[in-house]
Amino acid sequence: MKRLLCVVALMAATAVGATDNVLLIQMQPGGGYRVWHTEGENLITDDEAMALEATAKPGGGEEMQTSVGPARAYEVGESVTISLPAARNDNAVLIDRDDCNHLRLWHAAGATKLSDDQITDIVMSALPGGGKRITVGGYYVKAYTTKLGVMAALWNAAKK
Repeated sequence: MKRLLCVVALMAATAVGATDNVLLIQMQPGGGYRVWHTEGENLITDDEAMALEATAKPGGGEEMQTSVGPARAYEVGESVTISLPAARNDNAVLIDRDDCNHLRLWHAAGATKLSDDQITDIVMSALPGGGKRITVGGYYVKAYTTKLGVMAALWNAAKK
């Protein structure tokens, strides 16, 4: 598991300043997917996220004022989701922690737009240690199964 996290972190680090990124894909009850992005337009701080995380309850914790407006944290299974009702598109953040308890924030909206068929291809390719590299649209993708869903590292496919 630690090796997986290092590989994903390395891939994410090489994506800085490019269109490359890492996605977290979660299957939804009744079908469909929820896609979380490593980069989003809201700039909630780690300190704000941790303060909200401490108040999270299944029905929602206390509303707190943050740098991006009012926010409320919800305990959802093994994770916490922060609702940001004043944000336009990126109105939710999923809190995740790695094996070292380091905070990772996943954003509800991001620049990468994939079709349901493309997301299905990614999910089907995922394995615990990383599935076979596939090409989806203009990206190469390597997908991993995790406790929260499928983590997919995307980077620009070489132009032929």
